[in-house]
Order: sequence, then structure tokens, then C-alpha cells
Amino acid sequence: MKVMLKCLILSLSLSILTIFSLSGQNLEVVVLGIAQDAGYPQINCDKECCIAARKVTASPTYVSSLGIVDLNTNEYFLIDCTPDFKDQLHMMSSYSRQRNQLPKGILLTHAHIGHYLGLAQLGKEAMNANQMPVYAMPKMAKFIKNNGPWEQLVKLNNIDLKPLKDGQKINLTENLAVTPMRVPHRDEYSETVGFLIEGKEESLLYIPDIDKWEKWEHDIKALIQDVDHALIDATFYDGDELPNRKMSEIPHPFVEESMKKFADLSPLNKAKIQFIHFNHTNPLLNNKSKAYKTVFVNGYNVASQGLSIYLD
Repeated sequence: MKVMLKCLILSLSLSILTIFSLSGQNLEVVVLGIAQDAGYPQINCDKECCIAARKVTASPTYVSSLGIVDLNTNEYFLIDCTPDFKDQLHMMSSYSRQRNQLPKGILLTHAHIGHYLGLAQLGKEAMNANQMPVYAMPKMAKFIKNNGPWEQLVKLNNIDLKPLKDGQKINLTENLAVTPMRVPHRDEYSETVGFLIEGKEESLLYIPDIDKWEKWEHDIKALIQDVDHALIDATFYDGDELPNRKMSEIPHPFVEESMKKFADLSPLNKAKIQFIHFNHTNPLLNNKSKAYKTVFVNGYNVASQGLSIYLD
């Protein structure tokens, strides 16, 4: 009875969120991928999780990225440029009036492989793009300018680097504003940011990578209550997924930890949360797993590739 009641509350909460989300439809945020940097299935993985994934070839799982469409101007932007960039760009073609329409800009979170390697496709060996706006934090921009092959993108005007500043909002269109929010993470080559995405009335928080919530200067629970949707780091479900690795060297908030941290949020606020950015070992990639069901029973959601979220 208790489980059924929780599911009913979740269903009602999601219905309310959907009604609110569809009311204006100025922006559409499209989930273009849900996997961690190395993708799913992962290279050199012979575990059952990847063996099963390789048998399913009809709908590959891409690395985490978002497309943001201004439904009034039909312009769109990408957050991150993943190794699956060419396929995700093709996904976005169905949201554009013109076939093969390019994004109006790409916003980068950081310099780990799943978040910027796709920039190479903009170079002369591939697309040979003309001044594609690429928004980056200062250290990230410096890394691109001073290291090959990325520096060639700048020299040949394939990309046009645009500055981002922590906490400073930029207006991308009349209906779309984004604010980079720096988060603690393994910053070997660049800073790491998440993004607050704002329409005229509604907002979405996107944090694909962070070390631990407790290390962040911002109160994640307060932020979730302030926004309408939150797509947050769920790289690992628990601390037992990589027995041959020191989890302290690759810290992320375990999903179990996040659910415990957010346990006292209201059902409506819990329903705002979509877990994303799954390592290949994460059981949330399997919608028949016990972990997947546990997330929903506790009032949260698991992001799915192709999911659209509307913002007024």
C-alpha cells in the first residue's frame, strides 16, 4: 500500500509538472544522450551490462548532452560537444525547419573527453565549420587556444570562442538565458560548470558532473526548489560498481546518496529531478533493474534519451 501511494503521488506530481511545462512552450530542452564520457557500451568492457547493450543496435545510447530549441525562432544550442556529436546533430535535425541546420552555438561544461571531443568534427577534415560560436570558461578557452588539434579550429576560424564567467547570465535569444555555475570536479585542464537554463518564466538546472554535493558552495536542495526541472549527476548508483578502482579518485554523488540527501523534499520537488550521466556499470541504464524501480518508488526520475522538457 505504501509503495502504491508513493507511485500515485509521483504520477500526480509528474502530471502537474507536465501541465506547467506545456503551458508556454517557448523552449524545448532535448536530452541527446544519457551516458558517461566513455559511452555505453564502454570500450574493453566484457561485463554483462555491455554485452547486453551490444546486442541492441537499433537505438544506441549516446554520451550526455542537451539541445535547447527556441521554439519561436527555431534556433538551437547544444550543451557540450560529445564524441557522439555527429549523431546528436542528426537527432536535432528533426527539430529544425531546415535539414542539417547547425546549432547557433555550443556551450562547454569542461575538458573531460565526453564533453568536448566532438569539436574535432568542426575542423577541416570533417565539417569545416565557419566561426561556430563555442562558449567556454577562461581556462577551458585557454586550453583550446593553446593545444592541438583544438588550436587549429581557432586559427582556421572553424570556431569562434565566446567567454563564459561563473555566475554571469548570458542571453542567447530573447527567450533563452543561461548561467554557468562552477562546480567542484577534477579540473586537470579546465574549470567545470553546470548550467542554469532559463526561459521567460521557467528554468532547468543541468549538472552532469560534480564531485560531491557537500563540496559545492551552493545548496543543491535550495536550487532544486527554485527551478522547475533538474538534470543531475548520477554517474554511479553506489560505491560498489568498480571493485578494481578507487572510487575516491573519481568522486561523484552516488544516486543512493542523492536520494538520501533529497529525502525530505516535497513530492513535487522530488519529481523535478531527472538522474543523468550514467557510467556503463550503472543499473539505471536498465529500466528493468531493481535500482531503476527504486528511484521511481522514491519519487525521482531517470532521464531518457530523446526526452523533451518544455520551458515557458
